[in-house]
Order: sequence, then structure tokens, then C-alpha cells
Amino acid sequence: MRIVVLAGGIGGARFLRGLKAAAPDADITVIGNTGDDIHLFGLKVCPDLDTVMYTLGGGINEEQGWGRADETFHVKEELAAYGVEPTWFGLGDRDFATHIVRTQMIGAGYPLSAVTEALCARWKPGVRLLPMTDDRVETHVAIQAEEGGRKVVHFQEYWVKLRASVVAEAVVPVGADQSKPAPGVLEAVSAADVILFPPSNPVVSIGTVLAVPGIREAIAEAGVPVVGLSPIVGGTPVRGMADKMLAAVGVEATAAAVAAHYGSGLLDGWLVDTADADAVADVEAAGIRCRAVPLLMTDLDAAAQMAREALALAEETRV
Repeated sequence: MRIVVLAGGIGGARFLRGLKAAAPDADITVIGNTGDDIHLFGLKVCPDLDTVMYTLGGGINEEQGWGRADETFHVKEELAAYGVEPTWFGLGDRDFATHIVRTQMIGAGYPLSAVTEALCARWKPGVRLLPMTDDRVETHVAIQAEEGGRKVVHFQEYWVKLRASVVAEAVVPVGADQSKPAPGVLEAVSAADVILFPPSNPVVSIGTVLAVPGIREAIAEAGVPVVGLSPIVGGTPVRGMADKMLAAVGVEATAAAVAAHYGSGLLDGWLVDTADADAVADVEAAGIRCRAVPLLMTDLDAAAQMAREALALAEETRV
């Protein structure tokens, strides 16, 4: 079975770990969000790609879900001692090595897709990890400026520095409209037997991947089941601040509203948590097959069961 998964960071990575356990013989291609990418200290940082790579490769900090295990922060402390900004983004010493290698390879002329393949040669994540594009795309968020008026900040500043404490008035994947899918992305979609949307942020993770011209269209025309899992449980994001991002694009933070946001032209199946079982009828009325199952990834077994439910629903939609 050939499975394509669109993924953001922590939620996508943990779901993928469950999917590998549920379908150990599957050929899995992951199309990773690069809208979160940021340049810091002269280095190109790809948070979502690295979170998937570290999680599946056994190097992730399990407690926080991002960054390296057994990390130290001596370089960060030294940079702060020199007064170098930003001080709010916590790159660890081990993590710095990944970004140095990536930046050197890009400087030597290699595209991000080739660099990601080279980095994965070390981590052996057990999936084919592709960036959504080799082009530079950065998600920016429009907020009210303290001095009045509106300003735009990088998504990482909004998420990490500001902790989404101010209202997001708009979300813009800058450069997405001029980008093109990375090599292998459209080919993987066209060859897939199943396409899955994990419980990643529907606006700034999966939504940014879908903003790359050609990807949404390829998925809609693939002719195979497309199944998503709700990142909203009982009206609350499972983790992160997806509700803030949904509000910025005018979508309610409910399981049914997120399904409608993707639309029946894209989704064939949608899993909601048992806490949202009353949403099943509304989702199905919109033309999307829906089931209510436990959607909290409390451990690997729970994540694997979620993946099994997604694959089972995919088979149902073939009928």
C-alpha cells in the first residue's frame, strides 16, 4: 500500500509513528510543511521537517515534542551574551548541527528536497520525507501593532514569542503562489492508494501545503480515498493554538467546521473524536463520510489505532 501523508510538526509526526506501527509494510511518503521555515543566525531552520525526522528517527525530545533529546543550549546562551537577537527561539546545540549542514548544502547549490534526503540518510525515519516545495515560502501573520495600525510578523514570532496572545487578523503563506511542488510530490500523490491528513493545524500546517499550486488539485484528482483526522476535540485544539489560526480565516473551532473548511471536493472521509459524535451527521450531510473514534494520541498504541481507523474509513469510502 502506498500512503501519502500531509504533515506539520508534532501532531503529524506522532501520527506518522502510529501509522508506521499500524501499517509496517506500507510505502509512506510524507509531504512536509515548510511554511514554518525561518532564517536564524544565518541558518535555515525547518522546524516541521526536523520534527518529523527526529521523531521517526528516534532523536526527538519526547516531553516537548520538538527539538533533540539530551539537548544543551551553550551556543544559545553565548549568542544571548553577545546580545544577538532573537533570544526567544531556542535552538539547541545538537539541533544547530542540523541547521548548519542544511545551510551549507543549500549554499552549495543543493535544493531543499535533496538536502532533506541527505539528512534523512542519517536518521532513517522509515518514510520518504519530501518538503512541499524547494522554493522559499514563509507563513506570516497579521496582527495589531502596539503603536496602532497593523503589522505582519513571521509565524514563528507569533507562535513562539507572542504565544498567540494577540488576535491573528490574517494568515498569509508568503511566496506560496509563486512556488511549485518539490520533485516527487505530485508523482507520489498520483501513485498513492490512500492520502491522509493527520490532526495537524489545518491552516498553517496542512493548509500551507495545500497552498502550493498544484498540490490541492492533484489530491482532488487522484481518484483515491482522502481521509482526515480532526485536530479539534470537544471544541478545543488537541495541542497548540489551532483555534487562533482558524479564527483568522473565519472558521469555527469545531470538528465539523474544519471538515467543511477542507470540503467534500477534497475529503472523502473525516474522523472526529467520540466527544464530537454529534458532528457526524452534519459532516455526512456535507458529503463526507464520518466516524467518531478516540482521537487523543496518548501513546503509540493510541496513535496506531487512530491510523487503523483512518485506513479502515478509507476502505469504506471505496465502496
